[in-house]
Amino acid sequence: MQPQNNAQTNATSAPSRSNSASRLVLVLALMLVAANLRPALISVGPVLDSVQESLHLSASAAGFLITLPILCFGIFAPFVPRLLRHASAERIIFLGLLLLAFGIALRSVFGVSGLFTGTLLTGASISAIMVLLPSIIKHHFPTQAGMMMGLYSTALCLGAAITAGVTVPIQNIPGSNWQWALAFWLVPVLIAAVVWRPQIRLGRQQQAKTRASAPRLRSSLLAWQVTMFMGLQSAIAYCVFGWLPFIFIDRGLSQVTAGLALSVTMGVQIITSLSAPWLATRGKDQRNAIAVLIIMTLVGLQALIYAPLSQIWLWTTVMGLGMGGSFSISLALLVLRAPNPQVAAALSGMAQGVGYIVAATGPFVVGLLHELSGNWNGVAVFLALVLLGSLFFGMGAGRSIYIETGRPG
Repeated sequence: MQPQNNAQTNATSAPSRSNSASRLVLVLALMLVAANLRPALISVGPVLDSVQESLHLSASAAGFLITLPILCFGIFAPFVPRLLRHASAERIIFLGLLLLAFGIALRSVFGVSGLFTGTLLTGASISAIMVLLPSIIKHHFPTQAGMMMGLYSTALCLGAAITAGVTVPIQNIPGSNWQWALAFWLVPVLIAAVVWRPQIRLGRQQQAKTRASAPRLRSSLLAWQVTMFMGLQSAIAYCVFGWLPFIFIDRGLSQVTAGLALSVTMGVQIITSLSAPWLATRGKDQRNAIAVLIIMTLVGLQALIYAPLSQIWLWTTVMGLGMGGSFSISLALLVLRAPNPQVAAALSGMAQGVGYIVAATGPFVVGLLHELSGNWNGVAVFLALVLLGSLFFGMGAGRSIYIETGRPG
């Protein structure tokens, strides 16, 4: 009888090992895809001066080039869930990676027209991928959403940090230029596409279920709370990344120190990007975590505007930890508040569509307030109000209930 028992054990353990291996491959593929969602955007900023000089771009044209991808997120994201009627999320992500690679290549080769057209394509492709990844995570990791969204947001931060540090050295290689510095990021995108391609077959069965369900969330208060929380905390992030160095320089810091302080802010975000969603899912709901992280961001940001410059490293760390955690939790809510992958995709499209339109207005308002007042007092009040608004909507979004059903999450 013993050989028979061993045979049964081997027969049951083999599928288990196979399933574990496939999940590990999926996790790797998800992380590679996520890591490629920021380089195409971040890589432009460090070489923007060279781009302007080479292509004779005006300041307004350069500003529009930076803003264009954010606008694409807001414009295209709401329509992405409709694509699920025609193809699986896995296939759309694969096609999105190919489109992203094509956009990167196009903007590196064909002058001004290629630069703007390629940037438009990169923004559209990244928008589609960002909308659908939470749906994939909800389907394959329904009980591990916090951990997986933490890994996802950490991969985003790592991709951004690596790009910020590597793009200029690539441009400075003998025989290289800004075109090569931008085109370099085509390589990791193609690698991610190759690793992701086997997932297409696994998504075909899920497509039939997705096609039968197209939830509308416009009447859901909880969906709007998640959307506004994502939009307002993203607005703070874009204001910080765009204007914080100017605030530092205006207060007397050198350009090098101001840039280093911003780098510290981005670097420490990785800590809470990974840990905050996991910790937030250990409790009753996410409201306490959201409150702590928003307050950290608020205190740190106000201190960086008014506190002595000798304390800059303390407050950049405090603010960075708050920003990283609130961003990763906003992504995690797209999964935690959705009862199924279809609602996760619809919520992701709504939250990122409306949210990034809201976020895009933040840096503009900061610039306008500073220009009108000549100081940073009005900006400080505006940023505080945005964070308080984020806290208000976060208290609603952080409740442990599902969209539409109202059942405990």
